[in-house]
Amino acid sequence: MTTQKKLKALVRARMDKTGESYTVARRQVLNDQPTDTYQLRGGVSPETAALANILASRGITDPTTGQPIGEALVLGVGGGVGAGYILWEFHDDNRRVVTTAFRNQWQYPDRWFLKTCERLGVPVTLTETTGEKRAAQQLNQALDAGLPVLAFVSTVDLPFWHLPEEEAGWIGYTLALYGRHGDRILVDDRNHRRLTMSTDATAVARGRIPSYKNRLLVPDAAATELTEEKLVSSVEAALVEQVEHLSSRSDSFSLPAIGKWVKMLTEPRHSKSWARVFEDGDGLLRALVWTHESVTEVGIYGGNLRPLFAEFLVEAARLTGRDLGAANLAYRQAALAWGAFADECLKAPVVKEVVELDARRREAVKTGDAGWEEAAAVAARSNALIRASDIGLDLAGRNQLFQDMGAALAEVHIAERAALAALAGSIS
Repeated sequence: MTTQKKLKALVRARMDKTGESYTVARRQVLNDQPTDTYQLRGGVSPETAALANILASRGITDPTTGQPIGEALVLGVGGGVGAGYILWEFHDDNRRVVTTAFRNQWQYPDRWFLKTCERLGVPVTLTETTGEKRAAQQLNQALDAGLPVLAFVSTVDLPFWHLPEEEAGWIGYTLALYGRHGDRILVDDRNHRRLTMSTDATAVARGRIPSYKNRLLVPDAAATELTEEKLVSSVEAALVEQVEHLSSRSDSFSLPAIGKWVKMLTEPRHSKSWARVFEDGDGLLRALVWTHESVTEVGIYGGNLRPLFAEFLVEAARLTGRDLGAANLAYRQAALAWGAFADECLKAPVVKEVVELDARRREAVKTGDAGWEEAAAVAARSNALIRASDIGLDLAGRNQLFQDMGAALAEVHIAERAALAALAGSIS
């Protein structure tokens, strides 16, 4: 990746040669760089890592350090952490799907990206289409111009994860596509080595979820340079938004969602309680595995994000001069509480076995195309266990498990409210 100092020298040299403005010259210099200059930096969460890695590849840096904008800063500037819990029941095929989320505005990822880029001063082009041919043209146009893109995809349709086919279209996220290797698309999904997928697989993953409309976001990071004043004001705005968002009353998209989840675990008479919904045990193994993996970094989606947000608070304190030490500590405590809650899911031994397999799969995917066979092998065993849907606990054992999970989640709720109070106190 071109360093910021070298980039500026190249831009000035082009300005002297062509008479172009700084913005035009900068964009052209970046676009002239080959795709092999894109640096795979890994990451925690799909969306925050994808955006941070694209911005780094396009020369956007923290003006106070000269270093690339990190994932923690992207998370924080985007409004920080969130909370979400929904239990879906699909009676036509007897599916029970648990949805949990931990990022601000998780239910509107496109809005989150646009807001975050605006705060960082980065213009973004958004394209949508229901046509497969047009979708391919839009992707090709960006890649041919040397522009990495944010692509909205169905997770299960990403072939390198080897997820259960029957879950196709259930859930999705956003990853970075940044070029081509032969006739395949280069993918950045927090991998550390080259990862590719075919154009056909890319089209399927982009088109599976109708509401995504083959959406692409193309950050034109070359059009601007982030100033210290802009960054500091954006961090300040984000801290205020974080407090306001987590103080809302929504029991699906804010902290009350955690309290609702506690009730669903501990009050068996409730119509949406786990004791009722999973009374026959069907789908429970999948729900427990999802719960553990959504809360921890073992799974695909990045975990509860509290450690990453605590990292942001360190950056925010440096940039704004605020004393955010108490909030930092409180969010690290909340992360520990989430970890203790996730551990309760492992009391069913088969959950622990699946989680261990899935951890191996994630490590294999990090190695890119080289990890394909390893990922496929461990995923086959994991998928078979999930499909068997037997957690090895009788009705009484399941109900006790729910009570134990509920007690641990109640501690999470306490820790989350304490963290919010600490953050609110630090910016008041």
